[in-house]
Amino acid sequence: MKAGQWDGLHQKQKKVVINDIPIPEPGPNQFLVKTHAASLCHSDLNLELRPETTVTMGHEGVGFIEKIHPSAEGKGFKVGDPIGWNYFIDCCFECDGCLVHNIRCEGGKVRLQGFVADGYFQEYCIVDYHNAVILPKELDMDRTAPLFCAGITAYHAVNSCELKEGEWLAVVGCGGLGQYATQYAKAMGYKVVGIDINDEVLEAVKGFGADAVVNSKTTPNFAEEVKKITGKGAHAAAVFAGSNAAYATAPDVLRTGGLLMVIGISPKDLQVSTFDLTTGRYRIKADSTSIPQRMPEAVAFTAKHKIQPAVEFRKLEELPQMVAEMQAGKAKYRQVVKFT
Repeated sequence: MKAGQWDGLHQKQKKVVINDIPIPEPGPNQFLVKTHAASLCHSDLNLELRPETTVTMGHEGVGFIEKIHPSAEGKGFKVGDPIGWNYFIDCCFECDGCLVHNIRCEGGKVRLQGFVADGYFQEYCIVDYHNAVILPKELDMDRTAPLFCAGITAYHAVNSCELKEGEWLAVVGCGGLGQYATQYAKAMGYKVVGIDINDEVLEAVKGFGADAVVNSKTTPNFAEEVKKITGKGAHAAAVFAGSNAAYATAPDVLRTGGLLMVIGISPKDLQVSTFDLTTGRYRIKADSTSIPQRMPEAVAFTAKHKIQPAVEFRKLEELPQMVAEMQAGKAKYRQVVKFT
């Protein structure tokens, strides 16, 4: 089968390549899945996190169960089921660490598919049944792959913001996650101001229902502009951009006591004022894709409100170009490879 891989094995060829590789066999607790679609995420650009080996990229995917290992039978799934899934493998899914985040598995063996274990930019892939959920028929499988990282992360972010109906959420970073977050926020009855440095993505998020948008690069004193729009400032600001600059200015768009929601992973650790925190200028909270046990709620809400991202369909052979475009900031929408 064809696979889009990061070749970190050869010192002079550390790049994205398309290879022919064997179809894998499912092991204990696993399914073999015929990949229907896989999407590119900003996290996939962290190529240096991958070992000096060749590994299939991609951690957002949907597909159909092709084969079930005997140990995974009787778990509520059957061959042919359309599923989406999380990207953890080799963890126990039940220790105290796994009930917080699977990357904290106390067994210490967890691997992330698409990074240190083969991911989903391939025609068939391996999925642990603990990670999987059957897809509701209301979701268009062609466009649902981004849900299984970006979408679920955005849902948890918005749902954890402690907002009341009619209150303001600042969506900082209006790419794929921000566009999902805007749809979730509007479905929950919140007002949204989108903040980004790219007018094209601001237009896109406005199309998803944002009540207002502000370009933080071209608008002088953009934080004051946000405060004019929202009254005293946003009640919460969710930062989806993996940018230290975004985090540095996000507190300025909040009203007193507002919530800073940490989502995007920045290159450097955040610098915060302990005085601001202890005196209530703002509060800090964080969320993520989280654990499989929280996934069904997010998927059900997404299906009920028919929330889907805007996507651009590409071919597997274009994966190197897709990565280059995302690195250059030219990807307006989520880029999706369809296999079936």
